[in-house]
Amino acid sequence: MIELEGVPELIDPVMVAAFEGWNDAGDAASGAVAHLDREWKGEVFAALDAEDYYDFQVNRPTVWLDNGVRKITWPTTRLSVVRIRGAKPRDLVLVRGIEPSMRWRSFCNEILGFAHELGVEMVVILGALLGDTPHTRPVPVSGVTSDADLARTMDLEETRYEGPTGIVGVLQEACTHAGVPAVSLWAAVPHYVSQPPNPKATLALLNRLEDLIDIRIPLGELPEDARAWQLGVDQLAAEDSEVAEYVQTLEEARDTADLPEASGDAIAREFERYLRRRDPSAAAGGEPGDGSYLRDTSSGLTRPPKRKPDPSGEEPEPPAATPPDEDETPPETPEA
Repeated sequence: MIELEGVPELIDPVMVAAFEGWNDAGDAASGAVAHLDREWKGEVFAALDAEDYYDFQVNRPTVWLDNGVRKITWPTTRLSVVRIRGAKPRDLVLVRGIEPSMRWRSFCNEILGFAHELGVEMVVILGALLGDTPHTRPVPVSGVTSDADLARTMDLEETRYEGPTGIVGVLQEACTHAGVPAVSLWAAVPHYVSQPPNPKATLALLNRLEDLIDIRIPLGELPEDARAWQLGVDQLAAEDSEVAEYVQTLEEARDTADLPEASGDAIAREFERYLRRRDPSAAAGGEPGDGSYLRDTSSGLTRPPKRKPDPSGEEPEPPAATPPDEDETPPETPEA
């Protein structure tokens, strides 16, 4: 049963969702929704019943003390509202949780029930995947949709991916069947430094979200965190000649692939984004791939294999990359 008491009437609401787990390499997607919730002081108004969707042996509850009283926090998905004021007021419904262990169709139907009751105009689902992309370049972000009209009006790609998917793909398809416009934004996280957090990828997703729904997002310390993250990875890579050589290979492949995009129109679009944000760390589109790596726990990097994979990668999930096999996922299971 959906209870929405106390939630005021919303202005042009957009639902923004992200889920920890397979779809969330480097915690980039869940980090983006957490940033929105924190910056705009979101008010939680609903939580899905954890008993219905989670295997507690996979996602265990946690115990904590509140003034000496033991309490339990159950893994679940929560919904909050943030109200954006300014020249163009708009409200966001934030969905933040963990990819469910079971009953995915019921899970999606429950979320869509909230969207219907709140008058949500569009659902934006954030995801992050592992890719053959260098940490020294702008983070590739792909915007994909199953809606042909939405793809045309918003200059998005229509998804052509075939293969394993996560809750992001299932929720987008559920939105399509329910007649709710839905877009998935995917950031590519370098395989060789996949451990969370990845503020650079989080920043790239927020920049793309700004463009998509035409709002200005307060970024706080995130740009500085992204620069510090890149500097730290630079230093770690410089200490390992094998990793440094591999990063250079990825840079060359990326730069070659990006050359055809250096048209007047592409440059003009990027300059417009810069003027809107006044932040040089904006994201750019790209095409990550996939590969297998060995973790070097002493350095925090993930070493490339002796035989370097083809930097061009494979067929994409969003059109930018192919989901890895289950045994190729990083620490807490990323991707889509």
